Amino acid sequence: MKKLLLTVITLIFFVPAFADTIAIDHFAIVENPFAQDEVAVQATDSLGKVREGINGTFNFSMNGFNETLQFDKGTAFYRHKIEKSTFLYAKHVNDNGTHSILYYVYKNGSKLAPWHISWVLLLAIPCVLILLAYMFKRFIIIAVIIFIIFFYFNHHNGLSVGRFFESIVDGLKGMF
Repeated sequence: MKKLLLTVITLIFFVPAFADTIAIDHFAIVENPFAQDEVAVQATDSLGKVREGINGTFNFSMNGFNETLQFDKGTAFYRHKIEKSTFLYAKHVNDNGTHSILYYVYKNGSKLAPWHISWVLLLAIPCVLILLAYMFKRFIIIAVIIFIIFFYFNHHNGLSVGRFFESIVDGLKGMF
């Protein structure tokens, strides 16, 4: 009887140690179907399908501001109105590492269209301009003007230089 009681007590204390933790390793930004001018965050698998088993509170960083998002059936609503087209840099840190995605949320009337911006594209545009300016000396002034327009567009739509490089560095970290 004592051995049975000791076994039950041991199981009660050690079973929670083996509980499976829920982690969000992939997510996507989509238009919120229930509110105008808002977006939603969906927890997805590696194939982009919504993981409906994700429920609970998770911490995200949206454009540098910490947000606590309540997930229900794999979807959480980001309750901030988007007034104009803007960049949205979403980052989530968990035990598996840092997961971040840069989106350009295009606003057309009352519709929002989130477009995923790859870190490769962010790195390729300046590199191609530098390469063209190096190859064609007459292209230097045009390349400088395009650089200024590129960075002005990014800054005007909410993508600071720091977030620009942070997105590239997070993408490079994800490769390794």
